[in-house]
Amino acid sequence: MASRLEINFIRLLSRCESIASEKRGEAEWRLEKYVGALEEMLVALRKSLSKPTPEVLTEYTRKVDFLKGLLEAEKLSSPTEKALANQFLAPGRTPTIANERMPATKTVHMQTKARCTGEMRDELLGTGLSGKGTSDLRNRRGLPLDERQSAAELDAVLQHHHNLQEKLADDMLNLARNLKNNTLAAQNIIKQDNQTLSQSMRQADLNFEKLKTESERLEQHTKKSVNWLLWLMLILVSFTFISMILFIRIFPRLR
Repeated sequence: MASRLEINFIRLLSRCESIASEKRGEAEWRLEKYVGALEEMLVALRKSLSKPTPEVLTEYTRKVDFLKGLLEAEKLSSPTEKALANQFLAPGRTPTIANERMPATKTVHMQTKARCTGEMRDELLGTGLSGKGTSDLRNRRGLPLDERQSAAELDAVLQHHHNLQEKLADDMLNLARNLKNNTLAAQNIIKQDNQTLSQSMRQADLNFEKLKTESERLEQHTKKSVNWLLWLMLILVSFTFISMILFIRIFPRLR
């Protein structure tokens, strides 16, 4: 069951989506204040003990980010910049309230794209936003040929902007692909370095064991050599002593 905080958040979110779908003047300030309140409530929802599931929180965040991006795009001065900014907005995927057939943010997104396209068309034709300006332009030009030429020029400019957007998307895709390839290459290099380091450590351990074994053998050999030398010296001393005694016995001292 949804908490009271989540219910209030859903009501305010639905109200913001309703305001965003309406035509607003420059003096309209409610939506920006409401979106700020939504951000604070969303932070409180994340910290709440009875917070929604991670999927629901992600959807709430997506809708709030969409409304923030929509406000930022409306502050841009050029219709072309507005249209480009709207291209990168991601509307919600699920309805906010039960009686919505389509997510309100998706409807707002389509309305905003259509409005930006109309503003671009009016800007390229050199007219205002009203239908009267367009009618005056057509009356001034007068000839169907001029209208066809203007329409062709407009189509060419729109196609140019569309091509720029596609090029930008391709560049971003290529950048992401190159970043992925570089990351994979770096991972492979690090993996190979780790394998080389592991082999070096194993070889060092093996060399240490061999060195230890040889040291023990050398120590044993040294001990054996010392023992043989000691026995040899004892034998020589004993032989010398016995020889002296025999010499004294055989050749007594002269008087």
